Amino acid sequence: MNPEIRFVYVSGAGTNADGRQMWARVKGETENELLTLPFEAYMFRPGIIQPLHGIKSKTRLYRSIYTVATPLFSVLKRVGTSIITTEQIGRAMIEVAASGAPDHVLANREIGLLSSEGSA
Repeated sequence: MNPEIRFVYVSGAGTNADGRQMWARVKGETENELLTLPFEAYMFRPGIIQPLHGIKSKTRLYRSIYTVATPLFSVLKRVGTSIITTEQIGRAMIEVAASGAPDHVLANREIGLLSSEGSA
């Protein structure tokens, strides 16, 4: 095993190994295990994600929510809600894989900041 590799795991907001919901516990336990391995592991926990460039969810309920929510994204951003785009997530993942990050658990705000560092 190469100790110099960087591993990026996309988890999600609300992930918690002690959480009440099974998905949150499983993702939280996975994160905890990854952090014990002998390489750099980074956990992406995106919350609200704005899909760009024709990206659509395979889940019908999510597609419906995005159809209704899309006009609200600009308003939510203006009032300070942390929303990131699919493009920002991709750029941040490349930045973290190439250079690492100060924190190993990254939420929307940190993901957004990292995405702009890689594109400068």
